[in-house]
Amino acid sequence: MSTPEPNVPGPVTPGGPGGAETDGEHPGRTAAIGQGGGRHRRRRRRGERPVVPEAEFTSYYGMPILNRPTWKALDIAGYLFLGGLAGGSSLLAAGAHATGRRVLAQSAKIGALGAISASTVALIHDLGRPGRFYNMLRVAKPTSPMSMGSWLLAAYGPLAGVSAVTEATGLFRRSGAAATAGAAVLGPAVASYTAVLIADTAVPSWHEGYRELPFVFTGSGAAAAAGLGMLAAPVEQAGPARRAAVFGAALELGATAVMTRRMGLAAEPLERGRPGALMRASKVLTAAGAAAGLLAGRRSRTAAALSGAALLAGSAALRFGVFNAGVASAEDPKYTVLPQRERLRARARERRREHAGGGADGTGGADGTGSGGGADGEPAA
Repeated sequence: MSTPEPNVPGPVTPGGPGGAETDGEHPGRTAAIGQGGGRHRRRRRRGERPVVPEAEFTSYYGMPILNRPTWKALDIAGYLFLGGLAGGSSLLAAGAHATGRRVLAQSAKIGALGAISASTVALIHDLGRPGRFYNMLRVAKPTSPMSMGSWLLAAYGPLAGVSAVTEATGLFRRSGAAATAGAAVLGPAVASYTAVLIADTAVPSWHEGYRELPFVFTGSGAAAAAGLGMLAAPVEQAGPARRAAVFGAALELGATAVMTRRMGLAAEPLERGRPGALMRASKVLTAAGAAAGLLAGRRSRTAAALSGAALLAGSAALRFGVFNAGVASAEDPKYTVLPQRERLRARARERRREHAGGGADGTGGADGTGSGGGADGEPAA
């Protein structure tokens, strides 16, 4: 009886293009001799780009990654606008008081008091209960914009009130002058701190503009105060208001242009939809109001009033545009995810440049040995 032959694979036969050898069972699936994936071959492929496309991001059940801001647009955007108007008016009032422009000083002081009072009402209305505002004064936390803003309003409000009341009644003029100066010192902070407040959030279109947004709000507040001054004062006394309008408009428009250019993707909500329309209207109204006030406002009371109304409307449109753009950016996940990915890619590129440059010790190799090679410190094949 003959012994059966062992179960062994069949003979290797040439096959496939170029005479590549296969195992007989899976023709064309074995690499050609001399072209296999050896260790050195794998090393050469480490730096290649992956052929699998990057996965698209989604959120659970289509929900936003960030919680939508629950602030009411009329309350908070109005609060932002009125705070800027109050701070700018106090500065204008101090200048008019020092130069003897009685009507301009009176209108600016009363405007500052009215604006800060209305802004406080809007803030308390959004908070829901007055006690919540008072509770914020129980502690002073320098790292909290909300805490510092509460104390700022608590200090500025009485000064603006004393300044306006003494101007209207003619009593205690020295105390009124001191209060006017104190309100003017705090005015720029009142006009700009709301920008710090909203930028200190995770909302992309607010947070990404944290460098320039305080300058945008300060310029807008100065332009709004100038508009109020041109509306209320005669043209012969409104010279400081006209100059403040030009300064505020230039600061606002210039800082806005720099901010939107630097923000990258997060600036999209400021340029699209309703927020984009508001921002474009703000630019047109602010530029036209400042130019018309400077050129025609010194001769025509009607032109001065129209210029002032345009400046006030432009400042309000800016605040509502910024507010609505922030809400839109929080609702769309891409404004949160894509900038994070770009920051990660930038860090990876920076690490690769450091490796290519020889590492931190400057010895020439990615591993500090001067051997060169790949990103993992091994010599290139």
